[in-house]
Amino acid sequence: MVQEQSRRQGATVLAGLRGLPDLAFRGWVFFSAGIVLLYIFGPLTHALLAQEWPVFFETLRDEEVLRSIGLSLSTSFLAALISLIFGTPLAYVLARKRFFGKKLVESIIDLPIMIPHPVVGIVLLSLAGRNHPIGEFLQSIGITLMGTVTGIVAVLVFVGMPFYVNTVKAGIEGIPERYEKVSRSLGAGTRATFFRIMLPLTWRYLLVGMIMCMARALSEFGAIVIVAYHPMVAPVLMYERFTAYGLTYSQPVAALLILVSLVFFLFLRVVSQPDRRVV
Repeated sequence: MVQEQSRRQGATVLAGLRGLPDLAFRGWVFFSAGIVLLYIFGPLTHALLAQEWPVFFETLRDEEVLRSIGLSLSTSFLAALISLIFGTPLAYVLARKRFFGKKLVESIIDLPIMIPHPVVGIVLLSLAGRNHPIGEFLQSIGITLMGTVTGIVAVLVFVGMPFYVNTVKAGIEGIPERYEKVSRSLGAGTRATFFRIMLPLTWRYLLVGMIMCMARALSEFGAIVIVAYHPMVAPVLMYERFTAYGLTYSQPVAALLILVSLVFFLFLRVVSQPDRRVV
């Protein structure tokens, strides 16, 4: 009887010890998740709430601020539209074709994500300068990058295109190739299959890719400062107000940018939800 009780107690202790690693793991998961959320949410919430509200409401009526935010949104949308037109075929090729040098091409597409963004501005200006054949050609047809909206859009396409291409590529890879094969077996050509089968099936990824491109473009600062300080987009205006007036007049602009970005990513989460249809 005593031995049976000892055996049961020993089994209970062992069961408790086996449960400790799971308990520790769960504690680590929730603690780490809480730290990350607090680290991100805390400063952003402080930036939104720690306002001098009279200055904030004055900023809402400031024509320069509204014009800069409007310029940021419009140029970001143009960058996303250009990415849609020129990036979709590239994403399709990368998703469906195997060819020599594919990994190199994919690395080149990702390169704008990694290189310092002032480098982007310097590279674009060097190509568009008078001493470069491309620059001479652009100027001959009336295109100038330095200090123009065209230059801003060029920068935003450069930094936003990788996000669009990678998003759409992942979406196309998730669609079975048999759909295309069936379409072609029924007599549809490559063009008809692409526009009637692939694009309708990937419309959600195209939209998400455009939103990702716009969101990235909205945040660009380093390259734009070099290429087109004027006309001012919102991040450049915020930087100028910080250097000239400090936090008091730069915080409201920062808060507005945070709110705009939040709207973008909420919309992104909504449209990226998969269809829940019963088949």
